[in-house]
Amino acid sequence: MINHQKIKTAGIIGANGYTGSELVRLLAYHPHVTIHFLYSRSHSGKKISDIYPDLESVCEMVLTDTFQDVDILFLCLPHKESVHWLTQNPVKEETLIIDLGNDFRLNGNFSNRKFIYGIPEINKKQLIGAKSIANPGCFATAIQLALLPLAQKGLLNEVYTTGITGSTGAGRSLQPTTHFTWRNDNISAYKTLMHQHVDEILQQLLTFNNHEISLNFAPWRGDFARGIFTSSTIKTDLELPELQVIFQDFFKDQPFVNVSEKPVDLKQVINTNRCVIQIEKNGNFAVIHSTIDNLLKGASGQAVQNMNIALGWEENIGLNLKPIAF
Repeated sequence: MINHQKIKTAGIIGANGYTGSELVRLLAYHPHVTIHFLYSRSHSGKKISDIYPDLESVCEMVLTDTFQDVDILFLCLPHKESVHWLTQNPVKEETLIIDLGNDFRLNGNFSNRKFIYGIPEINKKQLIGAKSIANPGCFATAIQLALLPLAQKGLLNEVYTTGITGSTGAGRSLQPTTHFTWRNDNISAYKTLMHQHVDEILQQLLTFNNHEISLNFAPWRGDFARGIFTSSTIKTDLELPELQVIFQDFFKDQPFVNVSEKPVDLKQVINTNRCVIQIEKNGNFAVIHSTIDNLLKGASGQAVQNMNIALGWEENIGLNLKPIAF
């Protein structure tokens, strides 16, 4: 049962980044959470609204480089920095830690903590009451949701996936490939067949599938700010209606995944915690399209979803968001 009298305190480490600031936007309106501190070494002393003007009147907190005890701690640090931060800043055992980096997705052990992989659609039972959660990667979320129903049936063998992501997927630090002049009206492939999320995806799929899976993933950079659209091709003798039943049955109790029979597009999910999936079939090949907002269902929204589950709250609290239409 929800204790409406007890408001939980939250702290965000790395609040100046994209995922950290997105958490500020979500938690500012969460009925059971209050933001206690926003941590940033590089922007300490500045107001968060000075960095993100859209947060004026939403959150005017001053960033700090001093850690404080809280009920919930979100780690929004660059990959491989969460372990270092936790080593330098011991956190109470009763504090719920949700790491949005990749430090604990494959190896969830740290000190006395065992991090649960935070994809609610398959690990909801393990997440209830958890004190340590490893939030999945953005591409990993979109691709897994497209493939998990098939893995559960042992139907995956060779998979070929393409996926395109917005510039926010590269983080807030300026890079040559995030300049407007380079990104605008441009598409490019990167980390072809060697993206860091492949191992994370296979780790989860193989808990269901009864034989090895080959995932051949070609990610692309898109000329838009946020969102992910993936298309996974498999060979199967199943007809389209049979595939649709498999997916609808798998996700029937999942509030943030919708299996559509209509063509899907990115704007259906931008600014939401939703994933929309569509299946197409031609001959012996099926293509599963999956689209999410990389900063919400692919990061901060899923982190709030995991927090809600861990603390025994309704899964969709603070996440009833409408997509943009134009």
